[in-house]
Amino acid sequence: MVQAPSSFTDSTGDSFTSLLVAANERARQLEDEGVLSLALPLAGGDPMLLLPHLEPEDEALAPGGDSFRFLWDGAPGLCIAAAGRTNSLELSGPRRFELAQRFASACLSRLATPESGPPLARPRVLLAFGFFEASLLPGPTSIPGVQAVLPRWQLSRQGQHCWLRLQRSLGGGVTPRQLAEELWEQARRLERLVQQDGLEPGVLSRIAIHRSSPWQESYRSAVERGLELVERGELEKVVLAVRQELQLEAAPHPLALLAPLRRHQSGSCRFLWQQARGTALIGASPERLLTVRQGQLRSDALAGTAPAGEQAAGLLHSCKDRHEHELVVDTITAVLARAGLNPRRPRHPRLARHGQLVHLHTPITAALGRHQPLSIAAALHPTPAVAGLPRREAMAWLRSLEPFERGHYAAPIGWIDSAGDADLRVAIRSGTLRGDRLELTAGAGLVRGSTVERELQEVALKLGVLQQQLSCATDHQAASSRAIV
Repeated sequence: MVQAPSSFTDSTGDSFTSLLVAANERARQLEDEGVLSLALPLAGGDPMLLLPHLEPEDEALAPGGDSFRFLWDGAPGLCIAAAGRTNSLELSGPRRFELAQRFASACLSRLATPESGPPLARPRVLLAFGFFEASLLPGPTSIPGVQAVLPRWQLSRQGQHCWLRLQRSLGGGVTPRQLAEELWEQARRLERLVQQDGLEPGVLSRIAIHRSSPWQESYRSAVERGLELVERGELEKVVLAVRQELQLEAAPHPLALLAPLRRHQSGSCRFLWQQARGTALIGASPERLLTVRQGQLRSDALAGTAPAGEQAAGLLHSCKDRHEHELVVDTITAVLARAGLNPRRPRHPRLARHGQLVHLHTPITAALGRHQPLSIAAALHPTPAVAGLPRREAMAWLRSLEPFERGHYAAPIGWIDSAGDADLRVAIRSGTLRGDRLELTAGAGLVRGSTVERELQEVALKLGVLQQQLSCATDHQAASSRAIV
């Protein structure tokens, strides 16, 4: 990492000279296959609004362009926008977490030796896992067990501080001076854009839905079968998901769907993972699989759901919801203990509101020690909050009871940085956009005491809330506002 002086925004020649000198010094330290990583402070800017400008679509579609896009919107916390790939990995199989950790460690260790700088400016490897280690059936919509990317452009903001990073391999005509100039010019261009009113988010019109796929009857049958397994004692818990496909009036930009979630899901982490133009995973996750900060790990047990309002307080007194929640807490605690950690948890859960939904929530913490973040993630995924118990048997039943590939749904998504900090969220409250089709997925946990009607109501609530918060509307709801994004 090369840190430019704070006088960058003064646009002085001395500042660029300092950047160029530092770039040349770091380049001489690089080994074979090393990547030069340069960073500059930026005078403000919202990563969500600037993401389309990091590598504009016309450049991404040109020969040698790259349509990869990533957004991690934890506002008012850490926000990251990234575009383009410098190094990447795609693979499937039982060792995917281990190999993804090796890839991340190798990529970050081959960067030029960083100088001290703010944590938000650190280079990061971005990660998106599939729920299963491999797709059951190959096809155009199947995904690998893990995708990992060291991005070309990374824009990070926390509070009032904002940093822009460029990462490229040297050689083949690419010189340290070219990288320094490219970063400098991009930073100046983004700063000019920040000063323009055109970057301010406007009021989005409702996105009209022409058709939505029926799901109630098939889901009812699956829930009935799942409850039979629970009642017979074959499973202690199983989380069955349903997928609803929405046919939209037009193909929206992914950010047009994501932007409303910042207003409606302020307590969640919004995310975007886009591998190709026209297809994107979007969502707002209230659940962290794990976060690592300065060697301290935190995982969330989040299970038990009710609509915000008078019903929410009933979660604390619901035997069914408390039982479902404790299964998740006990499992996460036991997994961390078996890994050699010393987990700590509060005695009682609390209520956590995320948009129009309220959940039972218990944070679990531990010192990470010498463990790698992804080795712990491999042990935790999937938690009983999104799969079931016993895990192996529940996973097998999900394959037969759910008539679709889960893909990214309920799988880890996030990043690892050069200091070993990490953040992985569980990709729930999510959907996949494919042109003018939006696939929404939601699930509910079945335990003893569950009823078919209540689980249908919970899934319908989750789908309806997500549809509403993505600013989607049926034709008759949108008739008065046909200017759809």
